Amino acid sequence: MTYRSHFKQKYQVETAWRTGGKVDQRQITPDQGVVTSLHLTDKYIIVALDNAKIHVFDTEGKHLRCLQGHVMGVWAMVPWGETLVSGGCDRDVRVWNMATGQPLHMLRGHTSTVRCLKMSNATTAISGSRDTTLRIWDIEKGQCKHVLMGHQASVRCLEIHGDLVVSGSYDTTARIWSISEGRCLRTLQGHFSQIYAVAFDGKRVATGSLDTSVRVWNVADGKCLAILQGHTSLVGQLQLRGDTLVTGGSDGSVRVWSLQSYTPIHRLAAHDNSVTSLQFDESRIVSGGSDGRVKVWDLQRGCLVRELGQPAEAVWRVVFEEEKAVVLASRQGKTVMEVWSFAPPEDGNTSSTASSPAVVSKPVLPASEPSPMHISDAPASDDQVEDTIMTDETPRDNEVSSPVTSA
Repeated sequence: MTYRSHFKQKYQVETAWRTGGKVDQRQITPDQGVVTSLHLTDKYIIVALDNAKIHVFDTEGKHLRCLQGHVMGVWAMVPWGETLVSGGCDRDVRVWNMATGQPLHMLRGHTSTVRCLKMSNATTAISGSRDTTLRIWDIEKGQCKHVLMGHQASVRCLEIHGDLVVSGSYDTTARIWSISEGRCLRTLQGHFSQIYAVAFDGKRVATGSLDTSVRVWNVADGKCLAILQGHTSLVGQLQLRGDTLVTGGSDGSVRVWSLQSYTPIHRLAAHDNSVTSLQFDESRIVSGGSDGRVKVWDLQRGCLVRELGQPAEAVWRVVFEEEKAVVLASRQGKTVMEVWSFAPPEDGNTSSTASSPAVVSKPVLPASEPSPMHISDAPASDDQVEDTIMTDETPRDNEVSSPVTSA
């Protein structure tokens, strides 16, 4: 591709993001199910629900298969190539082959809801649970390598960089762990309330808390570099790229911060209610809210570019890449997936990308069943929903015996 054609294609994509695009819309359940996790890879769109099902689509939105095995809501999942690792209220971590839909392993050991999952490589997964522990799994052998103990309350979030994993907990601390050694290296203390989100680039950790603040930490010595204040409620969305940090809160605002000066760059009055999804790249921010709106923002200028589609009852999750965005929302009591394409037309004509978006509706998936839980009006927070449907007190046999590591 020549420089000129590359520039033209990039211009067409940018134009589509601003004024056009095509959207394929389909219902994925016959009633309303809570979307708990969403991933977009180069081959798949993967959607996890509180009805214990995981749906796998191709990147155009065609349903490929439903992964069934969990017996309660799925609350976390992470893909790696053709492999998917999932966890939820049934306390199990499951490993799947997405190409075939076959289960590969069921990993037991957690004694409460699996709340977060990450993978450090093709064979290693790390799970965080309400039982206060993290577990490091060899998903190829189906074995637990380490149990990381130290948190005093639920582990809510995880991020990985190289051999390090950072966990955020309701005990108000974050911890930095060595994956290979299975031990805690640093404890980050300073928040006054639960930590709901972490971001990590290998050198710095950002944590968002119910105390309304965002703290930035130095990984090398565990010291707090800055306290970023401005949100007026829970900060549950964080993303870090280079020297830019973007945060979203239950106050409906999205904030852009410089990590060179630790000062705010933009404050966006984004949503009338909680920010439920947040992602940014080098040019744009895409936010979703429980007010039912998806908004595209100019990262550099800090201004609203457009809203994607018509307002819904609620937006569960949004993910995007350069030429595609996927929205999971509640519309008229149904859980709907919208796949937006901003790809340039094959014939090079820019007119179709600059027009109003075309909408194609698809029927309900026959593989879906009614969700075991009815939610009316605006969605509850993740934890309110989770607490409604989980029963962790039930004893279970055949727990995995695993090496235990204390901080």
